[in-house]
Amino acid sequence: MDFTELIDLAAERLGGAVLAANDEFFAPKENLLKPGKPIFIEGKYTDVGKWMDGWETRRRRTPGFDWCIIRLGLPGILRGVVVDTSHFKGNYPEHCSIEACVLDGHPDVGQLTSASTQWTELLPKSSLSGDAENPFAIDNPQRFTHLRFKIYPDGGVARLRVYGEVVPDWTRLGHSRSEVDLAAVESGGLVVACSDMFFGSRHNLIMPGRAANMSDGWETRRRRGPGHDWVIIKLGTSGAIRRVEVDTSHFKGNYPESCQLEASSAPATAKDPSGLSTLSWVEVLPRTKLQPHTRHFFEKELKDAGGVTHVRFNIYPDGGVSRLRVMGTVSGSKS
Repeated sequence: MDFTELIDLAAERLGGAVLAANDEFFAPKENLLKPGKPIFIEGKYTDVGKWMDGWETRRRRTPGFDWCIIRLGLPGILRGVVVDTSHFKGNYPEHCSIEACVLDGHPDVGQLTSASTQWTELLPKSSLSGDAENPFAIDNPQRFTHLRFKIYPDGGVARLRVYGEVVPDWTRLGHSRSEVDLAAVESGGLVVACSDMFFGSRHNLIMPGRAANMSDGWETRRRRGPGHDWVIIKLGTSGAIRRVEVDTSHFKGNYPESCQLEASSAPATAKDPSGLSTLSWVEVLPRTKLQPHTRHFFEKELKDAGGVTHVRFNIYPDGGVSRLRVMGTVSGSKS
């Protein structure tokens, strides 16, 4: 799988934040994690210089480099980063590097900048191109919570995207003894495949909270032939499904006529980390009519499928769904 198909662990919507930077003279560090593509506004200036949609430091006149520290919204294993220098043409950094550490809880800037904090190099000093998306694959199986992003010697970066696999701390979260959303991104859920996502990303289905608007859900194009649309979600952990919520909020003239949920059990392997190659499906929720702009809750309608690792959510024939919640108990726990 292309690493950009994974979750952006540093996304603001997941709680990611730039906690500190040694310099942000021309443009603030917070811009690095803003959602959406960076923009350029011709002729727009501030009292310190040209307005730029990114993080930009002053021109360095001494040896060294500039840096910022980022808290991942969700801890996990990094698979790749994209260092986006869009619109920075004569003022982008020549190189960058990335280090990571593990500090659970809520460490402050003092702890993160302390000499006692151990940083692991994930991306060695690497060349950047200006006004471009610079992708770098990362090969390290460790779980991390924070990043230190260095630019050499100075300059501006529009966005930093940090793609990887969420690795929750199940013990700390206490999920082993309670009902949890097995599909949620916070639980390590991942939408590994879909038939279509022309208008809205498949990953929106499992994001935290309620959808902000129609663009914050999964929406397919209008189907002009036979068939139906679907997504496959790899659950964060094996579990038994107890309740399901299908939320069509904001979808009023483009919601699906009906939906169905199926489940399967296929643990990931080294050759097939998504577990897709050996899936066989059993029905959990029969095809059921949906209403526009509504939160639908299903419990008595569900069939027991036992412990499962994946779900396939089918919508008929097409349309948009804001959120899908698959509430259940972790396999082996006492419900």
